[in-house]
Amino acid sequence: MKVLVTGSEGQVGSEIVRLDSEDFMVHAFDRHALDITDLAAINQRLDETSPDIVVNCAAYTAVDRAEDEADLALAVNAHGVRLLGHSCRERGVGVLHLSTDYVFDGCKRDPYLEDDPANPLGVYGASKLAGEELLRAANHRHIILRVSWVFGRLGRSFVDTILRLAQEREVLSVVDDQVGAPSPAPAIARAVRTIAQTAVRSQTDWGTYHFTSTPALSWCAFAREIVSVGTACGVLPSAPRVTPISSDDWPSKVERPRNSRLDGSKTAAAFAYAPESWRTHLQDYVQSLKPPARGALP
Repeated sequence: MKVLVTGSEGQVGSEIVRLDSEDFMVHAFDRHALDITDLAAINQRLDETSPDIVVNCAAYTAVDRAEDEADLALAVNAHGVRLLGHSCRERGVGVLHLSTDYVFDGCKRDPYLEDDPANPLGVYGASKLAGEELLRAANHRHIILRVSWVFGRLGRSFVDTILRLAQEREVLSVVDDQVGAPSPAPAIARAVRTIAQTAVRSQTDWGTYHFTSTPALSWCAFAREIVSVGTACGVLPSAPRVTPISSDDWPSKVERPRNSRLDGSKTAAAFAYAPESWRTHLQDYVQSLKPPARGALP
């Protein structure tokens, strides 16, 4: 099958590109090669590649900055998704679109199901929810895959931030009342491949799904894991003390969901996909940051 990937320079998009193979041929475009707010560019790339499905990883993801750049966030996360959905529908092509836990307000005690009421707390979440709704209206052949707490090789993630701060400070204060599950970009990419191949083959599994990994924990607990792995791998010379704080003590333009846990049972049942542990991925990623030993061959 042929797959067109937008946002190929991002954490998840770049990992999908790495899965390019004879039975999963990837046509990858970064935001410069394909701006999803440009209808002519969308049509041109679709006609050039004739994909079986489009995987949309293009997104505006600056949660705090979105409060001041609402028009830009909506242009990319909502209206660009609508344009992509319409153009794909005209060509009989499905769209697999990545969304976020930020469409929920985090007030539910249990992990969120796909059909739980959405109630975003800020502009970013609202723009992603609008993109979901516009895609559903534009193209019935859609997969909306919500993910949370993504980390990977490219871009800036929580893992990178903690590793950087751990080299600068003796004490790290990290929010302990927001709970979720870290999502490794390579694991999301593999799930996307499985879901895309199944949806295209069956033409019956369109809809909204949740990606999840295990186990769930707080940001503070995740920071402790990162510091522990970084110290063990030799990326950090020493381990700073990680202390818990509340969300109220952390300055932010927008409130974050206190509960970002997503229930992935529907995804597992529909696509025979077993959630992966993020711990192995964290180990592999941090280990990759370790500089080569002096005198080692390149």
